[in-house]
Amino acid sequence: MYLLDTCAFLWFLDDNARLSAKARDAIGKSKNLYLSIASLWEIAIKKTLNKLDIEESITELENTCYCYGITILPIRTRYLERIQQLPMIHGDPFDRLIMSTALEENLRLITHDEKISKYDIELFW
Repeated sequence: MYLLDTCAFLWFLDDNARLSAKARDAIGKSKNLYLSIASLWEIAIKKTLNKLDIEESITELENTCYCYGITILPIRTRYLERIQQLPMIHGDPFDRLIMSTALEENLRLITHDEKISKYDIELFW
């Protein structure tokens, strides 16, 4: 069971070479893939600020998730409680929410983010 971080999700959809072969294989074979709604929120904000250039709308990305069997997880209060317990190694609020989601749901996090590797969280790359 895997939770995709935002970059891993986008790189998977784009067939980007930056996604590791190991991660790509796991995503392709897993029947238990998850994405935090925070990732779609992050994409929406970055698109608005012209920091991310993708053509797909948020609704299209949501539909793509359903096509690939990726379950979109809502933000739950227990994830927010867990954020408060995380050390402030990583200051990005989206990454902190994604990490807390993985911890609370006992999911392996597919990410290349080096800062996240400093937390006590099961990563996959």
